Amino acid sequence: MQNQEFLSEFLALPPEAQTQVIGLIESLKEKYKDAESTSSSLNTDLMDDEFIGMWRDRQELRSSSLLKNLRENQWSETHE
Repeated sequence: MQNQEFLSEFLALPPEAQTQVIGLIESLKEKYKDAESTSSSLNTDLMDDEFIGMWRDRQELRSSSLLKNLRENQWSETHE
């Protein structure tokens, strides 16, 4: 539905229905305002996050097979 078509449909409604539509729009704006702010905060640059690369200097973590074994052992102990 185009904006002009929507406006025409809206103006064709009785005043009580127009008030309900306006209330619904306000309610939806409020509901999705929080979701919008959350999604924009997720768009931050991860490279600026202090946790990214925090273990880059740990020599014992250089081997992917060592990490895989550590993960498998940890998960098998805690999730059985």
